[in-house]
Amino acid sequence: MMQTLVDAAGAPGRPAPDMADLAELLRTLLGVAAREDTRVRLGGNLFDVVVTSSGVQARAAAALMDKVQGGCGPVVGDTRDGLFYWLVPPGTTGRWEPHTHAVCLGAPFKIVLPSLNRTAPPGTPGLYWFRPSASDRLVPAAPLRRALTQCRPEPTPHAAFADRLGLTP
Repeated sequence: MMQTLVDAAGAPGRPAPDMADLAELLRTLLGVAAREDTRVRLGGNLFDVVVTSSGVQARAAAALMDKVQGGCGPVVGDTRDGLFYWLVPPGTTGRWEPHTHAVCLGAPFKIVLPSLNRTAPPGTPGLYWFRPSASDRLVPAAPLRRALTQCRPEPTPHAAFADRLGLTP
């Protein structure tokens, strides 16, 4: 039976162009699940990020998003730089209007995701899940924008975010 399936498939063909992306995605997700910090390319089919400070006002925005979503979607905290990375749907960057308290980034940038078990700030400066990733849910961009406009997280990330985020083109 197996030989019949092999014969029916025909000659080997060229791999689909998106298979390299799929392989990279699987390696990334396996790394995060295996308790490793993992660098992920933004955009594509995964997510973009909205970057804010992680101070009191940003925590108030997360509390608002908890109410909106019944538990806020995934947010990575960075104790080294005092930032939050809100994981928003892919393509948000193309629709995100400039905001005084947030920056939205997508492709070609990359971000490091902490391992899934790191849900509290580490003892040394680094990354952790402020709001852990739950299945395929992301933070919806429009309600997040309203929450950030209302809460106005300071300091704003605009001036030095490229140098401090660990995001690279």
